[in-house]
Amino acid sequence: MPPSFPPWSEEHALLRQTVRDFALRELTPHKKEWDDAGEWPAKEIFKKMADLGLLGIRFPVEHGGAGMDWWATTAYLEELCEARNGGVVMSIFVHTEISTPIIAEIGTDEQKRNFLEPAIRGEMIGALGITEPGAGSDVANIQTTARIDGGDLVINGAKTYITNGSFADFITLGVRTGGPGYEGISLCTFPTDTKGFSVGRKLDKLGTRSVDSSELHFEDCRIPLRYLLGGLNEGFYSIMTNFQGERLAAAIISNRGMEISVQEAMEYMQARSAFGKPLSKNQVWKHKFAEMMTSIRAAKMLSYHAVDTLNSGENPTLEVSMAKLFSCDLAQRVAYDCLQAHGGYGFVEEYDIARYFRDVRLFTIGGGTSEIMKEIIAKWSGL
Repeated sequence: MPPSFPPWSEEHALLRQTVRDFALRELTPHKKEWDDAGEWPAKEIFKKMADLGLLGIRFPVEHGGAGMDWWATTAYLEELCEARNGGVVMSIFVHTEISTPIIAEIGTDEQKRNFLEPAIRGEMIGALGITEPGAGSDVANIQTTARIDGGDLVINGAKTYITNGSFADFITLGVRTGGPGYEGISLCTFPTDTKGFSVGRKLDKLGTRSVDSSELHFEDCRIPLRYLLGGLNEGFYSIMTNFQGERLAAAIISNRGMEISVQEAMEYMQARSAFGKPLSKNQVWKHKFAEMMTSIRAAKMLSYHAVDTLNSGENPTLEVSMAKLFSCDLAQRVAYDCLQAHGGYGFVEEYDIARYFRDVRLFTIGGGTSEIMKEIIAKWSGL
């Protein structure tokens, strides 16, 4: 590790302040309102973020990005959690960390002009289309097909659980262009104004209620063959590479969410008295929170190690998988204990912990379940 770890700089501090101020001004005041409505003004907010330079932190300067690294992304994601709304945070990081990085990595100049650059400017919103009714973590089994017809790809099939799916302007889409298994999968950039595309149900979810998770349908959707992203039948490897950023972002967000929840629970317990003394003076809670803060610090440092590995250009698969497994599983226990510390108030919507308890449940599922992380860790450890 470098002498200063994490290597935070003045530039990171300025970025943090920009993101925090934006979140507290534009996002936090609406945390309950948008959850109750089941939607949020994504297009308006993304444009405001673009004006602050927040939608292209790691992307090349020549395409409108800031040309920074994963440490800057980490600072950005941590401060974004001040929104106190997991659905809004997820919608934003689907755009900045899931649907667009692979375009920056392997897209053609045309794809970067048509999709990446407008996404950085806040003029288009992205989604990732991988999960299907019969294929979640089993990415090699996706069934949505894309056949080559002259100079076009003709797409048929369905996707589900697609965050931003109901309002995205483009989808980074996984399709089957070859035979069974991982060797037959490709990626493409899919504009949602394509004829034959439709949005089905917005799924009624336990948490992240401000943003949709939608069913998408493709019926003879015809897009130019030049919208193929990367090589034909080479999409599986790109999807696996892209997962590393998604999984690391989930760990980073989980860690910051835990810190916020613990701080708010401690403040509640200091103000709330029972049996003649503040709840915070009870040894059972003091020890419980000492354990939580220690575990959270360990999760955070493990995640920072994964950031450092990814940032250095090394293969981060093992480190990222460990960080996601440990951080996201820990977040479930921390959410439980913080809600418990609030007593009856934790079970009502007056405090943010109720929303956090719902929202954080997704993180052991999305982007690869905890069970899949264990399989990856075992494989990479030679078991």
